[in-house]
Amino acid sequence: MKIIDIDKWKEILSVLKKNKLRTFFTAFGVFWGIFMLIIMMGSGKGLENGAMQGMGDMATNSFFMWTQRTTIPYKGFPRGRFYNFRNTDTEALKKNIQEIDLIAPRLRAWGYRGGGSNVIRGERSGAFDIYGDTPDFNKINPMTMVQGRFLNMIDINEKRKVTVIGERVFEEMFSADENPVGEYLKIQGVYFKVVGVVRSKQSGQMSERDNRSIFMPFTTLQKTYNYGDVVGWYSITAVPGAKASDVEEMAKSLMKERHNIHPDDERAIGSWNMEEQFGKMAGLFAGIRGLIWIVGIGTLFAGVVGVSNIMLIVVRERTKEIGIQRAIGATPANVITQIIIESVFLTTIAGYFGLVIGVGIVEGMNYMLQMSGANTEMFNNPEIDFNIAMTAILILIVSGALAGLIPAKRAVNIRPIEALRNE
Repeated sequence: MKIIDIDKWKEILSVLKKNKLRTFFTAFGVFWGIFMLIIMMGSGKGLENGAMQGMGDMATNSFFMWTQRTTIPYKGFPRGRFYNFRNTDTEALKKNIQEIDLIAPRLRAWGYRGGGSNVIRGERSGAFDIYGDTPDFNKINPMTMVQGRFLNMIDINEKRKVTVIGERVFEEMFSADENPVGEYLKIQGVYFKVVGVVRSKQSGQMSERDNRSIFMPFTTLQKTYNYGDVVGWYSITAVPGAKASDVEEMAKSLMKERHNIHPDDERAIGSWNMEEQFGKMAGLFAGIRGLIWIVGIGTLFAGVVGVSNIMLIVVRERTKEIGIQRAIGATPANVITQIIIESVFLTTIAGYFGLVIGVGIVEGMNYMLQMSGANTEMFNNPEIDFNIAMTAILILIVSGALAGLIPAKRAVNIRPIEALRNE
């Protein structure tokens, strides 16, 4: 039997039209299954995008390391000893650990946490975090350059009195129509030239922190605030192919050796591993996607079972018709193909509408979020991947075939002579 057979398709449409209400509710089960699958997938992607947006473009193979008090006595030193990383540690890390790609020592100046303003410009004043950084920091935690430039190695080597300010600092210390590049800010009594304005790519508290911060050359902050050669903490990335967790362990071991810390003292060096956090988040959303597929496929399966049951009823109602077809020469393959085509047609049409309407609602949600300017820190850009849509269509076709298989086998098992006697 040819699939493209006008008479057969007319017959299929005629069968479906005979009981429109039954056909509608049968198709609705499949429609609802695929519709819910698409809505849940789009919403899950929106949650994932919101969470990933919160990380900005921060290097996922990075970790951060800082000093803490020791908890185990070692080599004559008591427990509870505090120590600092030094500039020589930076060179030792670069020299001894080949798996390190970028290393950015950082410092934060003492300042407004105790109260009062620490930055003045004319009649304006403000209280902001002040960090000492190197150019590599903006590679590990990239920020958008709104105006000017970021710090460079000439600034570091010459200990220049220049600064890059966050977007919120600009808004509070300058008029909207002013160009801050080339202007000066008085920071803790010292004048610094503004060379750039940045905007955080992260969200939430991290975004607010970066946008309210002032970044000056690391060496300049050391000198200006009399830190000597002290390093506050390190931001480090691993070379491609190396695990950040392995590099973290090597860096900690080297620092323990250099600062006479017991090898088993796990609390003496604090750290935060972006690679591990990113892996946990990726695993979480992989689990959410899996759960969505299970729920969606389960709902779709319920609709398919309904289609199969209705097709059994249709076969029973058409027993005499099938008997006549068999009597005049229709083969079992002809009968099976016809029943399966009817089932696939019903499920595909119902599922297609569910797919289209589901995608339309997801895109509508995305459009409204963008137009409303709502806070999208936790939910951003819900979308449906093209491969997912194609997979859903494939599932529909396979489901339709399976739904028609049992009724088709029942139709084939009907003996022509018994079918002709059926009333």
